[in-house]
Amino acid sequence: MINLLSNTQPKVAFIGAGNMGGAILRGLVKQGYPLPSLMATGRDEIKLQQLAKETGISVTTDNLQAVAWADLVVLGVKPQMMQAVCASLAASVQQKKPLLLSIAAGLTTATLLDWLGGDLPLVRSMPNTPSLLGAGVAGLYATASVSTQQRAWVEAISTAVGTAHWVTEEAQLNAVTAISGSGPAYYFLFTEALAAAGEKLGLTPELALQLAKSTAAGAGKMLAESTDSPAELRRKVTSPGGTTEQAIQTFANKGLPELVEAATQAAAKRAVELATALKNSKISSANVE
Repeated sequence: MINLLSNTQPKVAFIGAGNMGGAILRGLVKQGYPLPSLMATGRDEIKLQQLAKETGISVTTDNLQAVAWADLVVLGVKPQMMQAVCASLAASVQQKKPLLLSIAAGLTTATLLDWLGGDLPLVRSMPNTPSLLGAGVAGLYATASVSTQQRAWVEAISTAVGTAHWVTEEAQLNAVTAISGSGPAYYFLFTEALAAAGEKLGLTPELALQLAKSTAAGAGKMLAESTDSPAELRRKVTSPGGTTEQAIQTFANKGLPELVEAATQAAAKRAVELATALKNSKISSANVE
């Protein structure tokens, strides 16, 4: 990984700095990335000026200006807007040949390169929403044109908001989507269900929810900081003949492992379907995530 504060850092332009792109941008600023080496574009001049005031970076409504300036271009617009944006950038990126980093869900490198004219260094990232809090995880896939130095740039930038992991085959990003991309929603759902169960056991809604949320946060912290495996952590909480054992056995009897497998298989399958639909521009903005 490169040192974000070294003299070798790239000039990074964010084409669109919405939720995810904005999270990465703010993560870089927070880590002390040189402000003169950051730029963001957008269509709303008022929002851009607010971003500039907040972060101290340069902003522009001119995407071509940003591409001509940058070493690394983060494609952060919504998937449904990407084809039009790529069409407008194609000539410029073909001339400049910057490294491209796409954080748009569902768009394959083949589709993006087709829209951009082909033969460009491109990395596709699948981040997740905890990136907004600096606790995200991203799956990364690089095309053959990406150099070792460029991979290091992407890894350093991605870890500004969490952790990053490379996959060797792009199809594996569908699995990343199913596990970590969609994964936060699974934990939110379980927390909802646990809180609802607490209410049925006689707790107030407020207390049940607080207990469920705090327990999720504490368990997550243990998972992140302990050297024990999840199975070992579970065993340490599960006393023979105790209350936890009864609950765990009920989960097993009701088929929780099989249900989780089926759910993630469905998510991965849908990721493939969405990639095809986006390629053919047959999808609305409400159906991507």
